[in-house]
Amino acid sequence: MLGMGLALKPIDFSRVLQEPKAITIGILCQMVLLPLIGYFVVTVFGLKQELAVGLMILAFCPGGTTSNLMSYLARGDVALSISLTAVVSLLTPFTIPLLTALMIELFLDNPQNFDLPVLKTIVQLMLITVVPVILGMFINFKSPQFAARAEKPVKIFSIVFLFVIIAGIAFKNRESMVNFFIQAGAASLSLNILALLAGYFIAKLAGLEKRQSITMGIEVGIQNGTIALLVSGTLLGNALMTIPAVSYSLIMFVTGAAFAYLVNRSRNKLKTMDSCE
Repeated sequence: MLGMGLALKPIDFSRVLQEPKAITIGILCQMVLLPLIGYFVVTVFGLKQELAVGLMILAFCPGGTTSNLMSYLARGDVALSISLTAVVSLLTPFTIPLLTALMIELFLDNPQNFDLPVLKTIVQLMLITVVPVILGMFINFKSPQFAARAEKPVKIFSIVFLFVIIAGIAFKNRESMVNFFIQAGAASLSLNILALLAGYFIAKLAGLEKRQSITMGIEVGIQNGTIALLVSGTLLGNALMTIPAVSYSLIMFVTGAAFAYLVNRSRNKLKTMDSCE
C-alpha cells in the first residue's frame, strides 16, 4: 500500500470526475460484479464452510500494485488502473468487514465461533491500507524524486513479501496443502478467469477503448491477495480460509500474463491487417 501511495498524485483521484464512465464501470465491476462471480463459483464448486468464506473474502478485496504492474505490461491504461485501485482501496476497508461478517453467517455452521468485530476491523484495515497510501502520497508530494526512486524497490519487496507469506502458510499446513489446493485451486482459477473476462468484455460492451478494456479486465481479475490473507489469516485467524487466497495469488500471475498476451496478440493482428490494406 505504501508503494501504491508513492505512485499516486491528487490528479489520480480527480480522474473520477474527468473519466466518470470508465471509473464508474470499474467500481461497479469490482464492488458488485466480482462478489457475484465469487458467489457463483462457490455455488458451482460446492465449496463448504471456511473455504467458501475464504473465496468470498478474496472477491471483496481491491486490486493492488500487482494489477497496476500488469496493466503496464499488458499495455493497458495505467493511469486508469492506478485511479481505480486507489478509489476502491479507500472503499474496501468499510465493505470487507461488513460483507465478511455476512458470509460467516451465511456459510458457517457455527458462526459464533468466529469473532469479527466490524468496527474494530474497519479501523485495522484503515490503518493497514489507507494510512500507508496517504503516507506514500505525502512522501511523493514532499520529495517526488525520492518517491520515484523508492517506488520500484517497494513494489518488488511487496511481491516478495507476498510469496514469503504464502510459503509460510504452505509450510505450516504442508500435510494438508495438496488436498486444500485440490479443493480450492480450481475454484480460485475459475474466479480469476471469469473476472478477467467479465471486466474486459463489459468494458468493451460499454464502448470503452481497447486500453481501458484491458485495464478493466486486469483490475477486476487481479485482486490484492495480501489483504485477503490479512483478513482470513490474521484478523480471523483461520488457516483454511487462507487457502483460496494462497492458490489465487499463485495462479493470478500466470493467468494475468496469459491474458496480457492474448489481448495484445489480437491487437497486433489488427495492426498487421491494417498495414496490409
